[in-house]
Amino acid sequence: MKVSQLMSSNVVSVSPEDTAITAARLFARNNIGALPVCMDDGKLRGIVTDRDIVTRCLAPESDPETTKIREIMTRGVISVTPEADIKEAARIMSGEQIRRLPVTSDGKVVGMLSLGDMARTQMFDMEASKALSEISMPPQKYGKNT
Repeated sequence: MKVSQLMSSNVVSVSPEDTAITAARLFARNNIGALPVCMDDGKLRGIVTDRDIVTRCLAPESDPETTKIREIMTRGVISVTPEADIKEAARIMSGEQIRRLPVTSDGKVVGMLSLGDMARTQMFDMEASKALSEISMPPQKYGKNT
């Protein structure tokens, strides 16, 4: 099965110049926890999550009314194409410890794929379960002797 068959195609996004409060309101209004950060041309530049707002804006006591998304977003976002295989997307999510994966075509966001999208399809509930298990594991410490 291809990513295009499970992804959500009604994507809400923000620009790097929007504020953290704008993103927070979009999270609440749309019942979502991640927003792709896109330029006016639709090109993916990053991703911002509800957790980013808490850890990178609120915890350090920055003002969400003035803090720009570009200051708190994650850059270097991994994405997949709509033609990618769902099992490969699950492997990427596991390996990178991410719950949501932007779907891009020619660098432009065309959808979002979440573990929830996969879990709702019985055909891929095992892949979603495995990915969630691996995502939830603490990252390995470097330099630790075993």
